[in-house]
Parts: sequence; C-alpha cells; structure tokens
Amino acid sequence: MRFNAATSELAEGLLLDCCGSRLWAERVAAHRPYPTLDALLAAADEAGYDLPRRDLDEALSRETSALPHPDAPPAARTALRAALAAYESSFGHAFVISLDGVPAGERLDRVLAGIRSRLGNEREEERVVAAEELRRLARTRLTRSITGR
Repeated sequence: MRFNAATSELAEGLLLDCCGSRLWAERVAAHRPYPTLDALLAAADEAGYDLPRRDLDEALSRETSALPHPDAPPAARTALRAALAAYESSFGHAFVISLDGVPAGERLDRVLAGIRSRLGNEREEERVVAAEELRRLARTRLTRSITGR
C-alpha cells in the first residue's frame, strides 16, 4: 500500500482530506505501516472515537454542508438551503451525514430527513451523532483515496 511508504507530511495531508482533525491525522499516520486497508480503516475508526472536543470542533469546522444537485427541483433546493441554514444556526457547524450506499436518487430526501430529525437533538446529543457521521465519512473518503474508487 503506497500510503505506508508516503512521507509523514504526505500521509497526514491525505488523511486531513478525509477528516479535518490534525490530531486524528497524526494518530493514524503514526501507526503505519498497515498490513491491509481494513487495518487502516480500523485504526482510523479508533483514532476518531476519543477525539477531544477541540479536535472534533476542528474537524467539523473544515466540513461543508452538501449543496443540492443543480438538477434538483427548485423547491427541493430551497428546502435544503433552509434546512441547512437552520441546522448550522442551531449547532454552529456544517451538517455532516454519510450517504455511503445511498442511491443518488434518494440522497436529497435522506439529507432532508436527516436534518429534520437531528434538528430536535440537544447540542451534546448532536455532537455525538455528528462525530459518528464524521467517522463514517472519513472511512469512505479514506477508502476512496487509497483504492482510487
């Protein structure tokens, strides 16, 4: 796996593209070499489970909320923008959700439903949910980065 042979700087840069926490990237890069992709993903999960508050905040601050596809109906684009604004106003960070395995035609509905259900969360409860979604996103991004798919 080329990731194992990369310099620390390059490995951490690749990891920061997957999850915006420097601590997370340093932890994952420091434990190379990984014998398999599954071992790398397990280490990425482990590094994400106990991120201190400031590091989770750092990662969340580097995320951006997904914008609706340009082909989406105008009403759907308006609804998504309004829901994202409400979420970001309530929680102070972008809405993060892993859509891995969700068919393209269902993604907008899944995002809207996710925002609506999570807007009712208390601030700390939402941090836990957002952290889990961020871990899932990091896994997907890391897999794509390593495999090229």
